[in-house]
Amino acid sequence: MTLFEELNFLVTNRIPRRSLTLFMGWVSKLRHPAVRIPSIALWRLFCDVDLSDAARSRFTSLHDAFTRELRPGARRIDADPQILTSPSDGVVMATGVVSDDTLLQAKGLDYRLSDLLGDSVLAVQHQGSRYITLRLTAGMYHRFHAPADCHISKVTYISGDTWNVNPPALQRIERLYCRNERAVIETRLAGSGLAVTLVPVAAVLVASIRLHFANVLLHLRYRGPNVINCDTTVHKGQEMGWFEHGSTIILLLPAGCALAEGITAGTGVRMGQALVRLP
Repeated sequence: MTLFEELNFLVTNRIPRRSLTLFMGWVSKLRHPAVRIPSIALWRLFCDVDLSDAARSRFTSLHDAFTRELRPGARRIDADPQILTSPSDGVVMATGVVSDDTLLQAKGLDYRLSDLLGDSVLAVQHQGSRYITLRLTAGMYHRFHAPADCHISKVTYISGDTWNVNPPALQRIERLYCRNERAVIETRLAGSGLAVTLVPVAAVLVASIRLHFANVLLHLRYRGPNVINCDTTVHKGQEMGWFEHGSTIILLLPAGCALAEGITAGTGVRMGQALVRLP
């Protein structure tokens, strides 16, 4: 690991993560120009932010900019019903097939699906599933969308830590995704009924997930209920929710899915782009 990566890990993880995350959540929503203007300027300077596809060009706070909406037509949604699309902008961190309850976190480090989901029955259902891990960097568009027409039946909220989810942390912290705050979103594809599960994972300075179909804000102060039953149908490309900052989404897709052309670890993707083809 390079000196820069070592420093990055120390700066973003060897801090009071929970307290700083709660503090940043408060600061990011301040609308006073003395806070709003420099905070947005620093964010744009260090995080490679592209606001050209945003629905608005002016924002009331840093939080408002983080959770920006897209202007109509900013993304093309692959309409092929056999294609599952990327739910968000991101970078493919890992992809493979769930085997013996195991997924790849980083080179040399695995984690257990049952630990991630907190549900051994659901984990068994996803043995043999294709998984894809998408990392949303701090400057990316932070909302996520339905990868296909599907029915959402349940959300399980799992409270946890707020480790950074960047490569230096993934290479050093075992079972990192299983330690962090996350939501498990269970869906079934329209028509086939095949299971697709999305797991948005929060991280340092984030730790807040908003879902349109669950009328609660999932964050470090949330106290339940942890299992939220849903009965919502969404269409491919429809907005499902957002992160307060950047983080990770792990997708569990039907067994036998083939990766779309060009999708490999390290690939950058955009919401609506083809990820896999159904078997």
